[in-house]
Amino acid sequence: MTGSKGEAPDRAGLRILLVDDDPAIARLVPQILLAHGFAPPAHVTTGADALAAAAQADVILLDQQLPDGPGLDRLDALRAGARPPAVVLVTAHGNESLAARALREGADDYLAKDQSFADLLPQVLERIRCSRAVRDALAAAERELLRTERIAAIGELTVTLHHEINNPLMAASAEVELLLAGATDQTRQGLQAIKVALDRIRDIVRRIRDLRDAPSTEYLGALRMLDVTDGGVVREVRRGTAVLAVPDETVARVATLLLRTAGFTVVRVTKPAELARATGAPNVTLLLAGQGGLPGSDPLAGFRAPTDRRYRVIALATEPGGTVPSAEVDHVMMLPFDPGTFVGEILGVLEIS
Repeated sequence: MTGSKGEAPDRAGLRILLVDDDPAIARLVPQILLAHGFAPPAHVTTGADALAAAAQADVILLDQQLPDGPGLDRLDALRAGARPPAVVLVTAHGNESLAARALREGADDYLAKDQSFADLLPQVLERIRCSRAVRDALAAAERELLRTERIAAIGELTVTLHHEINNPLMAASAEVELLLAGATDQTRQGLQAIKVALDRIRDIVRRIRDLRDAPSTEYLGALRMLDVTDGGVVREVRRGTAVLAVPDETVARVATLLLRTAGFTVVRVTKPAELARATGAPNVTLLLAGQGGLPGSDPLAGFRAPTDRRYRVIALATEPGGTVPSAEVDHVMMLPFDPGTFVGEILGVLEIS
């Protein structure tokens, strides 16, 4: 069994905006952030300045008591952009009612300025960072899936076009050949030009028939077109079936999209009793299992893969330790995984490229 060798979390890349006019908080927060690997925050003291700076922030630490009005009154405006920042309401005079209101009105979290502030702030920011990374990965994977599905639809269309165009094209070429046999010098040049054009159409139709994926190239400014030259054809990759046993819906959705775009057929199971049947199917190359209970729980939920299996088992874990049966698992990946390296790490375990 091997462990994940993913890179350390990119906490320094999280852009944080502190909105607070308390000088003590303005000194304390940067110290806390730097001590936990985050970059120091940008700092403003009013709600109006926060609105001006919101577009450059991933997370806003928003004080409730601001010189120009309550922080919650600015919440809707702060989150009105196309890609709004996460907002954590911070207050020295809060209560459960204010916390509930903040969450109900769209704040991502709530922190009180008490003795637990220094401990909870890094935890809240890390949770938000992970959540945003998963959201971004899901959006990117969905875009890639839509692209893949579009290419698949194009592939079906090209088969139809090949059938419908090829027959009349062959007939036209045959007629031109017959005309050339009895053509005069005056008409031969025109018929030769027609033959060259028909041959070119024939070659393009043949390439389109075999098209699975192709890069696009610029055509008339902002318009783009598929490159159907010989070098533009890329064959579809098929890497077998991946059985997915991940209870968390968001993680399962991202993993499914990433695996599908990498060429896997994905079968998801939701009950441990289904694992034996799903992994026993032909062409299974991967079992990806995630923890469904508390940290430390068995990611395989009691399932024991046979020793003569032809597939690899990868476990998703939330902490380095835990109950991971080493004899049953080939590799452990830590959650949250990096979407950019997720497929590459899996292919490395499967020893394929």
